Amino acid sequence: MLLNAGEISKYSYFVNEGILRSFTINDNIVEHILSFACADWWIGDMYSLISKKPGHLFIEVIEDAELVLLSRENQEELFHKIPKLERFFRILIENSLVANQERLMDNLSLTAEERFEKFCQKYPSLMASIPQKYIAAYIGVTPEFFSKMKSKMLRNNSF
Repeated sequence: MLLNAGEISKYSYFVNEGILRSFTINDNIVEHILSFACADWWIGDMYSLISKKPGHLFIEVIEDAELVLLSRENQEELFHKIPKLERFFRILIENSLVANQERLMDNLSLTAEERFEKFCQKYPSLMASIPQKYIAAYIGVTPEFFSKMKSKMLRNNSF
């Protein structure tokens, strides 16, 4: 576990190898996965990192990983020394904002089957690498519903 909810995040994480996930746990002890990070992806609790306040996310390694940890202070120093990196990170954050907005809209308007199809498009390499309960938590359904839905999709050749 790299970060627990309630802690102040000190780093964002760049994944060289492996798989990480960020998630929350609600009052009913149900996990809600916000994101996965595979090789060449960033992950972090940006709210906590930027505000320096306790965050709401857990960040966990779910497959052996090699990471680069970047503190907010080191990031600012890099921006000062290499101004083009500030543009790189701005574009990275813009892309993340767009992806998060799209995911929110998908969760409000798409069926579970459609959300699963989008998951498969976005994370094709994860299908065989992570437990199905994590996929279910990401698309917002119970593991039992996910199993039935996936079986039905396989029978109908829609997967």
